Amino acid sequence: MLARIDRWEERRAEPRRRALKGATVRFNNGYGALECVLRNESPTGALLVFGEATAVPTMFELHVAGQAAPRHARVRWRTTTSLGVELG
Repeated sequence: MLARIDRWEERRAEPRRRALKGATVRFNNGYGALECVLRNESPTGALLVFGEATAVPTMFELHVAGQAAPRHARVRWRTTTSLGVELG
C-alpha cells in the first residue's frame, strides 16, 4: 500500500518568517513595475500579494523596502492575487 502524502506538507528548504513589507516587482529592463506586499520570506523564497498577479512575468527583480539590493526572483506558483517566488 502506498503511503499517503499530505498535500500541505512543508517542502521548503528553509522555514519562512512572517512579514509585512512593501515591495516593487521590476521587469522589462526596468520599464515595467508593479507594487506588492511581501507577506513572508526566507533567504530562498517569499510570498508576494498583489491586487492582481496575472500580469507578473515569470522572472523579475524584487525590490523590498528597507533592503539595499534587489533580488532576482522566479515564480514557482501563482494564484490570481499571490505568487510564491524562489529568490536567487
